[in-house]
Amino acid sequence: MIVNMSEGATEEQIQHVADRIREAGYQAHITRGAQRAIVAAVGSGRRNEIEALQAAPGVEDVVPIAQPFKLVSRQVHPSRTIVNVAGVHIGGPEIVVIAGPCSVESEEQILSTARAVKKAGARMLRGGAYKPRTSPYDFQGLGTEALRLLDRTRKETGLPVVTEVMSTEDVDIICEHADMLQIGARNMQNFALLRALATIRKPIMLKRGPSATVKEWLLAAEYLLAGGNSQVVLCERGIRTFETETRNTLDLAAVALAKELSHLPVIADPSHGTGRPSLIPPMARAAVALGADGLMIEVHPCPERALSDGPQSLTFEGFERMMSGLQEPLHRVALAAATAS
Repeated sequence: MIVNMSEGATEEQIQHVADRIREAGYQAHITRGAQRAIVAAVGSGRRNEIEALQAAPGVEDVVPIAQPFKLVSRQVHPSRTIVNVAGVHIGGPEIVVIAGPCSVESEEQILSTARAVKKAGARMLRGGAYKPRTSPYDFQGLGTEALRLLDRTRKETGLPVVTEVMSTEDVDIICEHADMLQIGARNMQNFALLRALATIRKPIMLKRGPSATVKEWLLAAEYLLAGGNSQVVLCERGIRTFETETRNTLDLAAVALAKELSHLPVIADPSHGTGRPSLIPPMARAAVALGADGLMIEVHPCPERALSDGPQSLTFEGFERMMSGLQEPLHRVALAAATAS
């Protein structure tokens, strides 16, 4: 339930409503806007006591939350969330491009890639230390050695680092080396991992599972917010369909829908979403044009030698061309933002 406070509601009245919500067995989440406040009752409790708050001083009305994801919903949090990753703001007017290799393979590989993508305009570096692979015989990542290399690369280039966490046991050590932790598609509904990451003070990137609905994706994000971590970025990385010519089907409609339903930033990953380098630039432009807050792109100095996901990685030159091609849709986004303000 949502308790909409009147425009003239005092802080004492807002706190009174929050206290009554807690007494009824719910969590109380207060959102303060420019004109008025909203107090959300989240969880399970005595609904009739929340409905009775209609009569409390300073209350305008009490309405049900339409979606099963409460804290993620724009109904509870009308203004858009901006996630701060070591000074890079995702969800604001800037389109943030995150680029780098699927996995960290060597010091030379990750350093050269970081320098190249930064020069081309990327704001963050991606690189896998621990890799979930379909086959147990495929390269699984360098683990703690990769984290050390990412740490050094961040210090040299200034690019904040995002890397995937696969297990609750690895959360602490990854937090020491990364600026943002990624929950991969295969772990989107790993509820133990979601609960663990809900308690940390680091931004989280939540990738959509290959067979997950948008509602399931947003409910996974709800675990993070309900546990106390509101710094969450959603990433659409393609879903599994009957199409065989692409690795996945990049669901751009899901990007627009997630932004309509949720206040969280949403980015797109056309590398996993297509698996074809020739399709990455046009799909990146399309994602930006429809309102994505950022992009995640795989880049490798020599894709044919990559230990993982080489066929879907851009070369340095290909990434630079893609970034140049983004200027027109980025200009339109900036113009729209300026007009709206």
